[in-house]
Formats: sequence, C-alpha cells, structure tokens
Amino acid sequence: MTQPDADATPNAAPASATEWAERADVAARSVTHLFGQRLFFLPGTHIAATTRPSGRIGNLSRPWHYWWQAHYLDCLVDTGLRELGKAGTPPAKFDGDARPSAGQLASRLVTGIRLRNFLTYVNNYYDDMAWLALSTLRLERLAEESRRPSPRRQERIRKSLTLQFDSASTDDLGGGTFWSTKRDFKNTPATAPVALYYARTGNAAKAQALLDWLETRLFDHARGLYLDGIRVRSTGETVLEDAIYTYNQGPVLGALLELGGTANLERTATVVRAVAAHLTLPAAPTRTNNIRTHATRTEPANTMVLRCDGTGDGGLFTGILTRYLALAANDQRLPQDVRTTAAGLVTGTADALWAGRRLIAAGEPLVRHGQAGRPVFSSEPKRPASDTYPPGAAVELSTQLQAWMALEAAASLESAPKVHDN
Repeated sequence: MTQPDADATPNAAPASATEWAERADVAARSVTHLFGQRLFFLPGTHIAATTRPSGRIGNLSRPWHYWWQAHYLDCLVDTGLRELGKAGTPPAKFDGDARPSAGQLASRLVTGIRLRNFLTYVNNYYDDMAWLALSTLRLERLAEESRRPSPRRQERIRKSLTLQFDSASTDDLGGGTFWSTKRDFKNTPATAPVALYYARTGNAAKAQALLDWLETRLFDHARGLYLDGIRVRSTGETVLEDAIYTYNQGPVLGALLELGGTANLERTATVVRAVAAHLTLPAAPTRTNNIRTHATRTEPANTMVLRCDGTGDGGLFTGILTRYLALAANDQRLPQDVRTTAAGLVTGTADALWAGRRLIAAGEPLVRHGQAGRPVFSSEPKRPASDTYPPGAAVELSTQLQAWMALEAAASLESAPKVHDN
C-alpha cells in the first residue's frame, strides 16, 4: 500500500470515499507510530502511551487510562475492517506490508490491556469495561472476517465482563447501571454502552429495559438529549446530574438502532436532530489556514461541526459520538433527512479536524516517537493544532484518537448504507 499524506489542499467539493479512507489511514499511522509501544518491552504486546513526548517507562508510571485503550482498540478495528478491502478496493495493510496489520496490533493490544490491568479485564468502572466489551466484540468480528478467530479468548472476556454488567444493572433507582463499584451513581455513560453490549450479545430484553430506564429517568424532553445521571448521597437522597455530554448520546443511538422497532427508531431521529440543534458550534463561516500553503479557506455557513470537550477524558467525547452518528447515517430505516443530518455532522466535524492539523517539524521532541511530517490533530475543531498543540507541547492520546475516530466515521459513510456496521 502506498502511504502518501492525503491531499491537504482545501477543496470546495466534499471529500470522496478514497480521500476519507486515505485521511483515516494517515491518522492511524500517526497515532500508532507516535503513541504505540510494547508493554514492558514484551513481544506480542501493544499498548498506547497516554502522552507524548514521554519515555516508555515514564508512561507506564502514569495513571492507567483503561477506557482510552478500549477506544484505541475500536479505532484499530475500524482500520482493520478497511484493510480487508471491498468492491473495487483490494485488501492492503494501512502501514505497509512490512509492518503489522491493524488487526494484529489490535490483538496485541488486548493482551497488553490485560497485562497492564494486573492480569484481568475487570476494573472499578462499569463504563470502562463496557467500552472494552464492545470493542473486543468488534475485534472478534474482524478476526472472523480475516479467518483468524480467537473464540476462547473472546469467550473469557465476554463471560468475565457480562458478570460485571449483570451485577451493576440492578433495580436500585428503578433500573439502570451503576457507574462504578462504589455503587452511588447510575448514569448514561455506563447504562448506554451496557445496553448496547446486551443488544449485541442477544439479550434484547435487558437492553430494552436499560433504554426504557434512560428514557424515564434521564431523557430531557425539552432538548431531546440524555442527561448525565442520578447520584445517591450517603443519606439516601438522590441528586440529578443534569449535564449533557456529547459522548453520552452516542451509545444510546447505537443501542436504539441495534434493537430497532418503531419507538426506538423514532427516538433515534429525535436525538440526531437534537444533537444538530444543541451540540454543534456556531455555523458562522470561519477561515482556516492551509498547513502547506498558508492559504485560507472559508467554510460554508451550513457546515455542521460538533462541539468538543477539551483534553483528558473529554478529548474522546466527540469522537465517540461521530462513531454512532455514522451508524444512523447508514441506516435506511431512518428518514432521509435524519440520515443526511447525521452524515453532515460526521463529515463536518471530521473535515474541521483534518483541516486544522499541523505536521510535526524536524527537530521537535515528538519526532523521536514518530517521523517528521506526521500530523497532530487539534483538540478543538475550530482552532488549528498549531494553537492547541504548538511545537514542544505535550499531546494527549485521547484527542488524537478522537480525530482518528471522526475520520473513520466519515470513511464508513462511503459504503452502501447498512444497519449494524460499527
């Protein structure tokens, strides 16, 4: 596979299927080269550093971001599925024939996660485990399509994590899933991905019960979006946390689409429209510098760009939403205007993140982890990476995964619409 940087020159015309795939490959190479490393130098392992520039050992002493690794796994699966090729596109590795495929890196990453997590897939946060459960399900699908299934490992993961979800999804507060083993907070971040996991593993009744609880307790009818959660104080008093986050809407969309049915599809349409109305940036035209020519581009006033939530954990939020908006855009059961809106949110956001990237310059500290000319993506779609991550600044894995996810979501729109793709 040839690996040129995709054309950075702004065009008035929308990106083609080939261009989105090339952009996603550029992001995949950037993240895997900049952040990927062996765990404790062990062969057959892979793990992502959480910050660069940084040393290998120093990264292992940092706080353990289990759920970032789960989304790194999801991104590798996205790239791995594209590596398989499709009609008119032959199979090809994203990083060249001499390097591991995305699927191989993903399998090594699962090993790395287990070892780094003290020989278990269980941790204290049920939402973290749900993200890993979902990504390993998708990895097994990739392995089956690659004719390299690992059913024993997948069965161990499924059995272990399903027990956790069963224990966390209780009748307290009328239903829902606890966020952590403290069992003092039931929220959308845990309930929605657990519902999606149940839906994808054949337990539709449990999945629907969790969605019904979200609908009853955490759906804001005025805005058409899901609130954060319900906290239980030591006195037994409950407090509604009414913040609205982008990523909370994503797995709800996924679960609604996975289960289907008139009511769930109608709720999907409501949420997509509400995301466009409430979770996007102002639509005023902006001018963006071209990273090669320093020319400027005026974005159309009707371009929809999702808001982002900064760095740290928030650096993943909008990328997660784009993944599930792409599912809605590809689902022919939804009204055409809803599918068009979902697609526009994905491509508008992906295009803004792509346009705002900067290329790593020779001599800056990041070069020792990758190569000069690799891109760094901004944490904010309306600000260039030269502002948010100037040369010498520390770059977090979360924000780079977010851009990669958005580009993969945009690339997935170019296939024939189908329901359960991601």
